[in-house]
Amino acid sequence: MDKTEKWLEWAVEIQSIAQAGLHYCTDDFDRERYGRLREIAAEIISFKSEIPSEKVRNLFCSESGYQTPKIDTRAAVFQQGNILLVKERDGRWSLPGGWCDVNCSIAENTIKEAKEEAGLDVRADFLIAVQDREKHNLPVYAVKICKIFVRCTALGGQFSANTETTESGWFSRGALPRLSEEKNTAEQIDMCFEANSSPAWKTLFD
Repeated sequence: MDKTEKWLEWAVEIQSIAQAGLHYCTDDFDRERYGRLREIAAEIISFKSEIPSEKVRNLFCSESGYQTPKIDTRAAVFQQGNILLVKERDGRWSLPGGWCDVNCSIAENTIKEAKEEAGLDVRADFLIAVQDREKHNLPVYAVKICKIFVRCTALGGQFSANTETTESGWFSRGALPRLSEEKNTAEQIDMCFEANSSPAWKTLFD
């Protein structure tokens, strides 16, 4: 993490400590103190990022229990050596994917996101990688995220416009479009190509 982003690391740690304290403590005075620590962490994020404080609180202070990372799944679907990407509404491209729903396994969520964003029915074949997002993608977020890349095979279906994506396409390794790099970088796409061409890929993890 860049030194200029050290404040974010501190704010996230304060938030994590406060959330754990709120979950485990039984003393009303301690709960008040931990609650205030959580508010301070949110205020730091809002002040430094210029994101409205209410939005930060909704993202940062809405969970309870011991804080754990969120899970983001990405489907790496291949056809004739090309990889499937979907076009976001801002004009950039990404692997189909998103937050893992609480009622879905990794494979189920990957399949669901490929259907929702690309219109394809896919089979989840194997894990390519499990990555700590802030080690690979910018900007660094206020929440910890594990990104899970899954190699998939297309079984059928076709793209239809939806609330998240405007089109889909198949791209070769050397002709990638402008990527949504907070979701997937060129290096991550290249990793997926490597996994697809390997006869005995071993899952990478941070």
